[in-house]
Amino acid sequence: MSAAGFELHRNSFGKLVLRNADGEVFEGVSPVRAFPIQSPMSGISLVTTDGREVAWIDALTDLPQAARQLVTVELEGREFMPEIQRINSVSSFALPCTWSVSTDRGETEFVLKGDEDIRRIGKTSLLITDNHGIQFLIRDMLEIDRHSRKILDRFL
Repeated sequence: MSAAGFELHRNSFGKLVLRNADGEVFEGVSPVRAFPIQSPMSGISLVTTDGREVAWIDALTDLPQAARQLVTVELEGREFMPEIQRINSVSSFALPCTWSVSTDRGETEFVLKGDEDIRRIGKTSLLITDNHGIQFLIRDMLEIDRHSRKILDRFL
């Protein structure tokens, strides 16, 4: 048994399997972040296919390397929230408009439909939702470059 009180591995179908300290086995568990934006590396629940929590991870760093790798890969497969590093341009300051951005996953463009699609998360974080429902994160709008901040100021 690991320090976390459970063992984690993949079965032959690629599903995560958890065995707890009591020997109970749960197939097809999925990790779910409690605070995906503010604390992505802590507060992770392992839930069954019906949504029942079977294990809790205080911090990913508490897990042995093999289990940490399994959880990280599974989370990356489930979550897609590119982080905007720079706003290159916008087609117009009238809505809807097309944004050209650089993200941690590469260059992309998306359409912003309305002001309500830019939401503040905490004091300095923003969540921007495009016309397809994909969410882009600006982790700290005060740390982004000056050009990007000027564009953001026009929409906030």
